[in-house]
Amino acid sequence: MDLIFWRHAEAFEPLEGQDDLSRALTPRGEKQAKRMAEWLDRQLPEGVKVLVSPAQRTLQTAMALDRKYKVREELAPNAEPDQVLLAAGWPDAKMPILIVGHQPTLGQIIAALMGLSVQDCTVRKGAVWWLRSRLRDGVRQTVVVTVQNPDLL
Repeated sequence: MDLIFWRHAEAFEPLEGQDDLSRALTPRGEKQAKRMAEWLDRQLPEGVKVLVSPAQRTLQTAMALDRKYKVREELAPNAEPDQVLLAAGWPDAKMPILIVGHQPTLGQIIAALMGLSVQDCTVRKGAVWWLRSRLRDGVRQTVVVTVQNPDLL
């Protein structure tokens, strides 16, 4: 199973009293999302299922991809990593899953799946981490397929 994590692109800092879910992408973030979406569109297999946090910045990031997506409350900021993996069907889903979400949750999931000793790893704004679950000699492994940063595309 392929599990692709896409952190939302750069967003405005919250204004005093502003709901975190309503934060929008900056103009730079819109460009990051567009660049990464163009790359993803060439790479993603048909049938990929796209799951998105309900936050405005993740919705805007996902919209740049111009594919159908499903908003999942389990992916909201500060989501529990186990809930995100459950929503994705990891590691047994039949089709690839693209999750558009937030730090630190994405970094915590990646660290856990990769067996890193740290609590989480840093996922840059707008970046994609593409992981694959496979069985090798009866042992489940997680392999990094690629890591892409929109500023380098």
